[in-house]
Amino acid sequence: MTSSVQADGRHDGRHDGRHDGRHDGRHDEPHDGQIAPGCAPGRPTAAVLGVLAGGVTLGVGQLVGGALGRAVAPQLVVGAAAIDRTPEWLKEFAVRSFGEHDKDVLLGGVLAVVALLSAALGLLARTHRRAAVAGVGLLGGVAALAAASRPDALPVDVLPSILGALVGALVLARTVRKRQAVDGVPRRAVLVGGLAGAVGAAVAEVGGSRLLAARQDVDASRRSVRLPAPADPAKPLPAGAELSVPGLSPFRTPVPEFYRVDTALAVPRLTTDAWRLRVHGSVDRELELTFADLLRRPVVERDLTLTCVSNEVGGRLLGTSRWLGTPLAPLLREAGVRPGASQLVSRSVDGMTIGTPVAAVLDGRDALLVYGMDGEPLRPEHGFPVRMLVPGLYGYTSATKWVVDLELTTFEAFDAYWVRRGWAQQATIATASRIDTPQPLARLRAGPVAVAGVAWAQHRGIAGVEVSIDGGPWQQARLGAPAGTDLWRQWVLEWQATSGAHTLSVRATDGDGTLQDKARRTPFPRGSTGWQTIVVTVV
Repeated sequence: MTSSVQADGRHDGRHDGRHDGRHDGRHDEPHDGQIAPGCAPGRPTAAVLGVLAGGVTLGVGQLVGGALGRAVAPQLVVGAAAIDRTPEWLKEFAVRSFGEHDKDVLLGGVLAVVALLSAALGLLARTHRRAAVAGVGLLGGVAALAAASRPDALPVDVLPSILGALVGALVLARTVRKRQAVDGVPRRAVLVGGLAGAVGAAVAEVGGSRLLAARQDVDASRRSVRLPAPADPAKPLPAGAELSVPGLSPFRTPVPEFYRVDTALAVPRLTTDAWRLRVHGSVDRELELTFADLLRRPVVERDLTLTCVSNEVGGRLLGTSRWLGTPLAPLLREAGVRPGASQLVSRSVDGMTIGTPVAAVLDGRDALLVYGMDGEPLRPEHGFPVRMLVPGLYGYTSATKWVVDLELTTFEAFDAYWVRRGWAQQATIATASRIDTPQPLARLRAGPVAVAGVAWAQHRGIAGVEVSIDGGPWQQARLGAPAGTDLWRQWVLEWQATSGAHTLSVRATDGDGTLQDKARRTPFPRGSTGWQTIVVTVV
């Protein structure tokens, strides 16, 4: 009995002394950067704390970017760098699968990857806090390099990623250093700190976005624009140009439904006061225009159909609108295009480059610098304050949004953004047609059915459209009245549908008498070709 009591006494004394002194010191400040297992938070808590640190990193980065007036938050610059390095097959898959939401999917993917890496760093911090903190710094460094690699980068663009990583690393280091629980009950400091950190990250993210919007008040700038009346207005649509067929695309595409395909993960926010257009390169005299200068130039209004090179056979990446702007050719002639200049390189405010044949701008077609769309100033997602349009060419060679620079050069001297990625240097829009109604796999009632759609061959026009039922003879469709060679043309065929499954095919002939190419080819590298065929069931 005596021996047992003495043993208890030695245990209470000597053990408690070691615990209160050296033991606690080792837990709080480990010499090797490791955290003793008894003091580390549990795995779920550590992962959550890691995600919290990642959220703080992104939130602070967004806040700093907003203060700088630059859309250079870590998630944005990393996403933009990912777009630049995406293989063409994957890009086409994204556009085909997600359409105009491809960038939303990419940004969601970036955030998901950041969350997974942050959770992994949180787990690492349970036992190797210094290594985990270094990992946060490494991620910030990667984002800073991505920011510095952007075509429009400024030295300050690396600050959001660096400062965000510093704060995120500090949050991770401070939250994992304390013991997670006492007798299984989470420590109040961890809970309060985690909640405060999450709220802080959200506030920083929202605050940064609003600060950026305030610094670049594009909405106010757009509201202040008073579009001039056109000296050369668009011609009224001729009677019969728009066919009244349910399910047929309207002749003019509503602006909210107009397609958008570009590489801008965050829509550039450029005000009219900040906008400048520089014309330089192989010219006799350099020019620089303000937005007010542009409005003082001759004003024309045109109905034009635009087509994206990524449009698949039967796809929806095209639309028609009424555009307001000034002719581009007189501006180039004013600058004095030197002999031998074959390429007009247009640059967006975000660094995107697009190469256009000079001959296509100067041959009399309605090549425009546009600031109005469907009776209102351009919307930011469509290029506000100014974009470029050249009829007859796919957008990747002509339709630069947020344009701020025009350089005269040659095709031999410079490859634009998409050309460096394997797309053709020059690509005119292929003759194409689409069935709008009925929809593929539709179930129809026997009897008269209107088969209708649109056909386009910008700058050549559409001379005819034919439809084949079940591989039978081609039947001439009725066309809407011609409204111009730079516009699509509606068509309709009245079909007496009988019971059973049927295939419907369509092809068009352009204004030069050339039949639409039957061979099915993907958009890469110069636009898709092929006749659209759909299957329907008649009951």
